[in-house]
Amino acid sequence: MAVTAVDSPLTRPRGAGRIVRRTFAVVLAVWFALPLLPLVLWSFADRWSFPSALPTEFGIRSLDQAIAFGAVPALGRSLVLGVVVAVAATLLGALAARALTFGAVPGARFVSVLLFAPIALPPFAAVLGVNIVLLRAHVPSAVGVAMVLTVMALPYTAFVMRTAYGAYDRSYEEEARLLGAGRLQVLRRVQLPLIAPALARAAFLAFLVAWSDYIVTLIVGGGEVVTLPIVVASAAAGLGNDAAVALMSLSAVVPPVLLLIGVLACGRRRPRTRKEVVA
Repeated sequence: MAVTAVDSPLTRPRGAGRIVRRTFAVVLAVWFALPLLPLVLWSFADRWSFPSALPTEFGIRSLDQAIAFGAVPALGRSLVLGVVVAVAATLLGALAARALTFGAVPGARFVSVLLFAPIALPPFAAVLGVNIVLLRAHVPSAVGVAMVLTVMALPYTAFVMRTAYGAYDRSYEEEARLLGAGRLQVLRRVQLPLIAPALARAAFLAFLVAWSDYIVTLIVGGGEVVTLPIVVASAAAGLGNDAAVALMSLSAVVPPVLLLIGVLACGRRRPRTRKEVVA
């Protein structure tokens, strides 16, 4: 049975406050979108000579150059890598956070330090040592990159999920079990709906770690795993590739923005009431 929230004058946002929030949101959107304007201009500029403030010739030659650099398959590899790392790191982070929050792990402080260690270590120094181990163990390059990036994303997912489980009420699960629900039903009908916004935020952060990585993919991948950041860096190192670099950089912004919109939409969902959870 659904429960309808009552629109009370105490909970209804005031007009002035709503205007301030919307104005602030517009200012933030413009602030973050403004640096992308030069990329948009460069992406469709066939010629942009000094001292012209705007391109003198527009075209889509940059698209052909980006395809020639291998941007399309690199974009696909980056998406696959980001999804794999997001799923693995979110799952491991959620399991670790639940165990640490509810005291199911001996030496919880030491385990917490280990989880957050990747943030404290310089990436290039840690990766060089790990790469030697992976090479001697004959781990495939793609698998090694995904494993290392998952470890690097764990601190973020564990932190987000530990915060979520800190505010988690286990009495929902107890009531569901009293009503005859099994473990899978409790997980699917109770736990997952309650922590879904936190899972979305954790997955988003893990995806960003893998999506924007350059050092780990370059060293551990050994040239076999060519992602979009590597292609962009390679094109940027040459001369006369400004338009292609701008187009590829702009395409690298699209997936995280779409994911962020999805995360924000998930976070705006109305919290479920006790009656809705155990129904």
